[in-house]
Amino acid sequence: MGANGGCVRLFRTTGGVFVEEEEQHYLIANHSWDALLSRNDLPEFLSDFVARGTAYGRFHEGEVLAPIEGQEVWAAGVTYYRSRGARMEESKDAGGGNFYDRVYSAERPELFFKSTASRTVGSGGKVRIRKDAKWSVPEPELTLVVSPSGRIVGYTIGNDMSSRDIEGENPLYLPQAKVYNGSCALGPGILVTGSPLAHSTEIGLEISRKGRIEFEDSVELTELKRDPKTLVEFLFRDNSFPAGVFLMTGTGIVPPSSFTLQHGDTVRITIEPIGVLENVVW
Repeated sequence: MGANGGCVRLFRTTGGVFVEEEEQHYLIANHSWDALLSRNDLPEFLSDFVARGTAYGRFHEGEVLAPIEGQEVWAAGVTYYRSRGARMEESKDAGGGNFYDRVYSAERPELFFKSTASRTVGSGGKVRIRKDAKWSVPEPELTLVVSPSGRIVGYTIGNDMSSRDIEGENPLYLPQAKVYNGSCALGPGILVTGSPLAHSTEIGLEISRKGRIEFEDSVELTELKRDPKTLVEFLFRDNSFPAGVFLMTGTGIVPPSSFTLQHGDTVRITIEPIGVLENVVW
């Protein structure tokens, strides 16, 4: 991946859609969120809009909504070596460990449907752990923003909430482990750019409980085995996304088997220059 190049950040807020460049905000009054994310030329359009626009002022972070309306959220699995090892370990008693080793090495990636807008929360929102799960973790992921033509037009932060005990019991239970109300968080906004992120980009995770950090770790994109463009190419085989799509690229941060989320925990995921996605576990 190369340098970031020129980029802006796009926010969906209670007051409308805003573009941010160098701490200046520009209101896009005549375009809906879906109309913007349906554009194959989104980076160029926003760059031109900022060049012609007049700064509007600022909006409060509490006004920021999840950056999704008509889009679907999909996810890739076992794209980091650390994730491969964790999945093999958690499913070994069910005889499924070999599946994860094979998918890590295979040409075809693991791709699965993750969420709709109604199941997705933004930064400051509440993510959930399943009532019938005993081992729940957040999965911090770089998330691609992809246009209807399959072009990567931006990036956001994703939290792929997972019930590891349910998936570990049987790989076929993955939809139940991954897809439920409040199982997905995106935000805070979208870094819109026509250039790929640098390999040195770092994803950081911090989990706090009653004001105390219980777990923290980080990973660089150098450890991402799959090329994002390849993931997109497989996703778009026999699939169409008229309003664009979000694609989570997998996690390289795996809390130990002794750790599980509890109600009231705070999950904080940082990817610069995208921002910080922070959620409370409910």
